[in-house]
Amino acid sequence: MNGGDNKALVRKAIAALGIVFGDIGTSPLYTIRNTFGGTNLAISEANVFGVLSLVFWLLVLVVSVKYIVFIMRADNRGEGGILALMALAQRGVRGNNRMHHIVVVLGLLGASLFYGDGVITPAMSVLGAVEGIKVAAPSLGHFVVPVSVAILLTLFLIQNRGSGKVGSIFGPTMLLWFVTIAILGAKELIAMPHVLMALNPYYGVAFFLKNGLHGFLALGGVVLAITGGEALYADMGHFGKQPIRAAWFGLASFALVLNYFGQGALLLNNPEAIANPFYFLVPNALRIPMLVLATSAAIIASQAVISGAFSMTREAIQLGFAPRMEVKHTSRETRGDIYLPAVNRTLLVFVIAAVLGFRSSENLGTAYGIAVTGTMLITTLLALIVERRLWQWNRTLVIAVGLLFISIDLSLLGANAFKIAEGGWFPLVLGLGSFLILSTWRRGRELLLRELKQSGLALEPFIESVVAHPPPHVPGTAIFLTANPSNVPNALLHNLKHNKVLHERNILLTVESLDTPLAEHGERAEITALGHKFYRVVLRFGFSEEPNIPQALQNCRTKDLNFDMMDTTFFLSRETVVSARRHGMSLWRDKLFSFLARNASPATTFFCIPGNRMIVLGAQVEI
Repeated sequence: MNGGDNKALVRKAIAALGIVFGDIGTSPLYTIRNTFGGTNLAISEANVFGVLSLVFWLLVLVVSVKYIVFIMRADNRGEGGILALMALAQRGVRGNNRMHHIVVVLGLLGASLFYGDGVITPAMSVLGAVEGIKVAAPSLGHFVVPVSVAILLTLFLIQNRGSGKVGSIFGPTMLLWFVTIAILGAKELIAMPHVLMALNPYYGVAFFLKNGLHGFLALGGVVLAITGGEALYADMGHFGKQPIRAAWFGLASFALVLNYFGQGALLLNNPEAIANPFYFLVPNALRIPMLVLATSAAIIASQAVISGAFSMTREAIQLGFAPRMEVKHTSRETRGDIYLPAVNRTLLVFVIAAVLGFRSSENLGTAYGIAVTGTMLITTLLALIVERRLWQWNRTLVIAVGLLFISIDLSLLGANAFKIAEGGWFPLVLGLGSFLILSTWRRGRELLLRELKQSGLALEPFIESVVAHPPPHVPGTAIFLTANPSNVPNALLHNLKHNKVLHERNILLTVESLDTPLAEHGERAEITALGHKFYRVVLRFGFSEEPNIPQALQNCRTKDLNFDMMDTTFFLSRETVVSARRHGMSLWRDKLFSFLARNASPATTFFCIPGNRMIVLGAQVEI
């Protein structure tokens, strides 16, 4: 690697610090405090060493080995994240309907739990940072919740401006954050270096043997140290594997370990510091500047999760798991810099509700973790399917790797399950609601397409009848959007029935979503001449692309088929879905699907079709 490559890698690694490591980077704000305070663990040398050992080895096994080495190998043409992994696993189980269904359910569960995490993370990070007020100025402690709400409100209200406009400062800010927390931890370790003995896994094992069930429950607090690990994989498409690995092994992991062990040393010297061990590491004169830096880091962590929710929702729409929503591109240079108003409003409501309902990071700690560990377990299962079915790994190796990671994931999930009644129900309810919406939309679309196919007319006989008894023709091109290219689109039938004309050229256009992030040049468009000026066109888009139909049509011109948008009219049949008592879904799910369909974003917006070139014809369909 030459000097220029090294500089580029360093720049990307610093940028990755700002986007990828915001969540896990702010975990020291609350992990140690919640582990001891949330479980009432006595602050003794054995317990401190045991907790530090567990934190260290979770960072090694889960983040470094599982995600950095193992999971990040499963990239979908460079893209990561639970839905990209699901699409990859689907490729490995093609032809096996049962396994395909299992993979889809796992993917939807993982995505749904991510939304729960997306609500908890901003509330937890900002509260954890602002609680430094209680240390820096105890008399102002009652301002923690109002200040946190104000910060979060501001953050969500500026989302429509795009994260790219402030993203340039994310990397340098998080670089300063990691260097600072490393120095704070190292300062305390110099005074008590024997705390580093906790690097020995013996102390973690001894902690469990001594504390039994109480030690197992402490895992519910220790797991906070690895929240944000999923972001390493989810943001792989933005930066690539190498910069993320360089940022983790080059700085982030060492800074986190130094700070955690510094907090442990501080607690052994001053058990009263358990009130907020992170801020008690900071000298009195620097607590206000540290409060500002911590709040900045928490905002960055929140921004990363919010942007992740936007990206995952767009992927869900493209893969057919969510209704169309308005997607605004906030940057001309960065394809992934998007804003979804509906998602932003929903997150805002639930994040503010979490802050007002739980009122402290310690209380939120009871809700944090269960969604994260659930997503981690599902990621492991999907990755194992990819390794075995797509990459043909040796069965013994897959079993060995699976036993290691699944046992860790199940242990963390089990420890957090004890917190369901205390607050863990909150992200689970959010996840369940998201799962019902995603699965209902997917199943509803399948039933709708089946109904349209059964009630539709076959295309070839229709063309023959039109040729035999030709109606009047008008100049120009008509494009009929249809999900079933083998049948006559309802919009074409309605146009012929009511207007009693056909256009000079008639295009039956079907848009397909691929299980890859980007469509390759050769698979973007497929054009079939059906004769008599009828054409079938199939446009394909990856799940991370913007489905711009006019642009794609302009790029797929052939000798016999050119598109002049000023001489082209798009026809779309908008089905009004009516729930009916028949086999398919429950009546309440039929009504939910009907509600989602009515409120879906118009095709003109989603497919970038000019509104003055579109004619929408209605139809009623029972499912």
